[in-house]
Amino acid sequence: MKNVTITLDEKTAAWVRVSAAREDKSVSRYIAEMLEKRMRESRDYANAMRRFLDRQPSRLNAAGSKLPTRDELHERAGLR
Repeated sequence: MKNVTITLDEKTAAWVRVSAAREDKSVSRYIAEMLEKRMRESRDYANAMRRFLDRQPSRLNAAGSKLPTRDELHERAGLR
């Protein structure tokens, strides 16, 4: 474990003391767990985004049928 000193305004310090006491934890343990949770969430989001972006685009919609082409979507035969 590494010790870190942080500076908080009085209002924030009071809030964190009360919040830690409600969970029967020290302020240090309370803040450490908050940061660990935030780090995990950030990592989980980044991993999910990477998996999503690594997928090959599909030319099929959710029903499994072929998606229309750009030209088919913008076909305006009645206007020509």
